[in-house]
Amino acid sequence: MFHILVVDDDKNTRFLMREILEMEHYTVFTAKNGVEGLEVLSLEHIDLVIVDIMMPKMDGYKFTEEVRSTFNQMPILMVSAKQLPEDRKKGFLAGIDDYLSKPVDYEELVLRIKALLRRANIVHESKLTIGDVVLDYNSYTVTGHGQVIELPQKEFLLMYKLLSSPNKIFTRIQLMDEIWGMDCDTGWETVTVHIGRLRKRFDTFTEFSFESIRGLGYKAVLHL
Repeated sequence: MFHILVVDDDKNTRFLMREILEMEHYTVFTAKNGVEGLEVLSLEHIDLVIVDIMMPKMDGYKFTEEVRSTFNQMPILMVSAKQLPEDRKKGFLAGIDDYLSKPVDYEELVLRIKALLRRANIVHESKLTIGDVVLDYNSYTVTGHGQVIELPQKEFLLMYKLLSSPNKIFTRIQLMDEIWGMDCDTGWETVTVHIGRLRKRFDTFTEFSFESIRGLGYKAVLHL
């Protein structure tokens, strides 16, 4: 349900963290340095970041500063073999929320992640609130204007994806890959059809709209 980004230059660490976190039912993205990590953040909805310190191209401190300048509420957990108080202090000054030393106790890692998500008010119901409208990820329902509308899974996921990152443009291919899967046999026209259905269902909702970006894809716009 929650999307976690692991940024670490060690291939084995990325693999182990992905395995552990996917067992906990998290969706995991990985990057081998800060530059790649920022690229993932620009393309995907991420709920929490796990970052190493020593990496090529962009280290964990600089990466944290870059993330914090854009995603002020993003929970960031720094995981590093560096154990000196100065290293921890530098991490917190850069903007991290928590620090865990390597070698990692993976049970503790999971507990810290859950605590950070709670602290960030990202509850397990995973509800997205836009004005008086509430999207509930667990039930695929949209509540607002005196209605509770239950959506088909793909329609809900498309709506949730767009509204989670308002004003961000998503290409049709991006949306197809994430919501329908890269192996899906249907074409990108499916996205267009589902956008049309969402517009029709919520044409009386003034809090948001779904806009077409000619030649690119779609974005959600909030009107609050």
